Amino acid sequence: MSVLLLRLLIFAIIVGAIFLGARKIWRDWKGQFKAVDQARRDRDLRDRKRPDVIELKRNKDGVYRPGDKDDDRH
Repeated sequence: MSVLLLRLLIFAIIVGAIFLGARKIWRDWKGQFKAVDQARRDRDLRDRKRPDVIELKRNKDGVYRPGDKDDDRH
């Protein structure tokens, strides 16, 4: 009976170690993806503020054209 308990204990320790390792990997990757997404968002917001960026607006015919800030026809 003690051999069976020892096997179960070893099996539980191995499964626990695998679970905790996989959980740590998942949390690390999730944090890294959030950091990359935030950096991309910050870069996009910075790029929109640049004066040489043209904002395209969709016209009535479905084609994207540069729109004037003072012109509401587009």
